[in-house]
Amino acid sequence: MGRKEEKGQRVPHARNTDQRLPAAGLVLRSTRVVTPAGERPASVAVADGRISAVLPYQAELPTGARIVDLGDDALLPGLVDTHVHINDPGRTEWEGFSSATRAAAAGGITTLIDMPLNSIPPTTTMSALQIKRATARDQAHIDVGFWGGAVPGNLKQLRSLHDAGVFGFKCFLLPSGVDEFPHLSPAELEAAMAEIAGFDGLLIVHAEDPHLIEAAPSADGSRRYADFLASRPRDAENSAIAALIALAQQLRARVHVLHLSSSEALPLIAAAKREGVRITVETCPHYLTLTAEEVPDGATEFKCCPPIREAGNQDALWEGLADSTIDCIVSDHSPSTIDLKLLDTGDFGQAWGGISSLQLGLPAIWTEARRRGHTLCDVVRWMSATPAALAGLSHKGGIVPGNDADFAVLAPEDTFTVDPAALHHRNRITAYAGRTLHGVVRSTWLRGQLIADHGGTLRPGGRLMGRLIERPHA
Repeated sequence: MGRKEEKGQRVPHARNTDQRLPAAGLVLRSTRVVTPAGERPASVAVADGRISAVLPYQAELPTGARIVDLGDDALLPGLVDTHVHINDPGRTEWEGFSSATRAAAAGGITTLIDMPLNSIPPTTTMSALQIKRATARDQAHIDVGFWGGAVPGNLKQLRSLHDAGVFGFKCFLLPSGVDEFPHLSPAELEAAMAEIAGFDGLLIVHAEDPHLIEAAPSADGSRRYADFLASRPRDAENSAIAALIALAQQLRARVHVLHLSSSEALPLIAAAKREGVRITVETCPHYLTLTAEEVPDGATEFKCCPPIREAGNQDALWEGLADSTIDCIVSDHSPSTIDLKLLDTGDFGQAWGGISSLQLGLPAIWTEARRRGHTLCDVVRWMSATPAALAGLSHKGGIVPGNDADFAVLAPEDTFTVDPAALHHRNRITAYAGRTLHGVVRSTWLRGQLIADHGGTLRPGGRLMGRLIERPHA
């Protein structure tokens, strides 16, 4: 059987006498393949949904393989986004598994983990987890896993949720914004952390101090972004993170700080890591690419909690990424219906807080990263390898033999202007509207199958995943 070659120059035929050639039904070739060892020209062989070999660019290729020549487009491992609010079921009008995973696929994401809120019911019981899985199963365009929730009253549910495969447990230290997912008091936080530490689970925390938020001036009724920023001071993050570090050290627990916004917390985190505290930290594209100084008054599409802060704070966050104090970048895709953004009044105090960015995170980060002298290898480490490691997905996050054949094909030097109408998010409102970004996602591949091509997504092909399951299951 001859080999099919797509796009670009012809390649030499393999000789059947070479028994060292890997099995392959598909080979992707690019002058820019981003691997853990660096970026280089290579041919990536795929068999049975996994990477079977990473070969030199001009290597002889297996007979019968379909060849896809990507030219100078970069071949990245599919991104792994461990912080996504899909809200399905219960608030599917905000976002659903079908629309969210289509947007993710169009943005180069091949794996996501769904947050336990703002769906109804939240993922805080075994029955709720079963409902989530049943809802997602036939809609997912990419692989999907689930976080559980730690809330008042569900302490006895945590071990069973862990054993059922959730990747960890999310909690809030202040009101979450939805009544069905209440926050933990300090005593409840300690009890939940101790329980989760008992089976070496992971607690992921929205870390803002409720007392400092309550003491801050309210932004209710204000269109001024400066008033909203003052209502969520950095000290609230700093104080909560300091308390979290102390408790994690005492209980020898694994903790993860969600959506870090305050750069002032970085020295605390760095010191804790040096002292052996089991703490990891994420930040988000909006904190790294948008600044308080550029947010117009009344532009509530920029509202999120904790908030987008000043340019100097952003510079320090990038430094925290560069020195690995911050471990990874994830979207915190937190959508709502457009009416909840209160665009008519521009009331920052009352508008729903959340940035929708699943489809735009990769180009947004690459645009700023390249400007600051970072490489695609850095972006892949922050947005694929490290989130995969955080979740324990040993078969995701890198172009290495044995991993799932999940890829994003990126044209790094191409640009586009963000048009909300072109997004696959259910509610097409974005803080990035009108921005020109570098990096066009040409295609996305899941286990060797093309799932998105030039911004359009194909039929659902994703699977559901569980913690410590070596391969995702149907």
